[in-house]
Amino acid sequence: METLIELYDERPLENVLGPEVFRPRRVVYICPDAAYSDKRTRPKLAAFYAHRGFTPELVYVKAKVFDAESTLRTLRQTVEQYPDCAIDITGGTDAVLFAAGLLSAERSIPVFTYSRRRNSFFDIRNARFAEELPCTVVYRVEDCFVMAGGSVRLGRVDNAILPRYFDCMDPFFRVYLAHRKKWDRIITYIQRVSPSPLDQPPRLEVAGDYTVKAERGSRISAPEQALQDLAEIGLLRNLTVDEREGVRFTFADAQIRTWLRDVGSVLELYVYKACVELGLFDDVRLSAIVDWEGETGQNAVTNELDVVCTKGVIPVFISCKTGEVKTEALNELAILRDRFGGKMAKAAIVTATRGSTVMRNRAAELNIAVIDLNDLTAGRLPRRLRSLLRPVR
Repeated sequence: METLIELYDERPLENVLGPEVFRPRRVVYICPDAAYSDKRTRPKLAAFYAHRGFTPELVYVKAKVFDAESTLRTLRQTVEQYPDCAIDITGGTDAVLFAAGLLSAERSIPVFTYSRRRNSFFDIRNARFAEELPCTVVYRVEDCFVMAGGSVRLGRVDNAILPRYFDCMDPFFRVYLAHRKKWDRIITYIQRVSPSPLDQPPRLEVAGDYTVKAERGSRISAPEQALQDLAEIGLLRNLTVDEREGVRFTFADAQIRTWLRDVGSVLELYVYKACVELGLFDDVRLSAIVDWEGETGQNAVTNELDVVCTKGVIPVFISCKTGEVKTEALNELAILRDRFGGKMAKAAIVTATRGSTVMRNRAAELNIAVIDLNDLTAGRLPRRLRSLLRPVR
């Protein structure tokens, strides 16, 4: 085929998957007025195809997508202009789909669709080339955001260095579990004795008082056992603890220093490593800063996702919480999933608590999986992550 007619959809994947697989010379989008008039739509689609190394001619045709008769007339005109065409009915409104069906009854145009549950294309009429054709497209994390007009920035850690820390991630998490209930205070203590002057590089050598000031006038004494446990697994070196002479130690390196001064890093690292070692995902990213519009500057809208994975064309968004999961966090995760993944995407909250009934009910309403403390302590994290890839219906 020379031309593939796509029924424009709010879900990004429906707009690009057919062209990705069949690689036509031209893609014609039958658009609602909002998408047709939006000046951002066209450059973003073009940018995605260029990002994927594919540069078809892109044509945009405005249609009244809730008026089947009007849309049918638009489709007839489009087919007359581009007779060597096929129609992908994966996306679009019900009225547009109905109009495409009427057109197919009039003319012998190939019509096909994509099944999310089967991850295959199917011949609807005269499209033998698409019959039970498996979708073998593989997206990386960045692709999913570029597809929706966004971009991904470097987060709190360069993912390229993470494999060198794999050996310490599980021991680090075991130390966390042993001291979970006091973890906030442990990290606060480490922060207090290892300040970061703005005009100097962070120091790895630490010398601090045994008891330090905390928030609201409270005081925190050195968490001796936790510090010893961290030293035993190699994250701290040269540790000495004395009530009168204070505490001294050296961070193993600058990256370990960063993780030991951040409450949530230990859980994120543990989940990231589990995703990698599961061997099912094509790409795994820790700490992805998502720019909604692919822009830069002070007005850019960004969010951070703790862990993002892809399997084929399915993105999986994972948020990690060492404390209570609030409704706002669930809502934000659902919005990000729907905006950048659509119906194919999966989302999960991993929490180091047992989770309230209210939180679980809200997560269920938003179709977000909850992986809780019981799963983590029982070693069920790999199985729960694997279950996220069950086919959608």
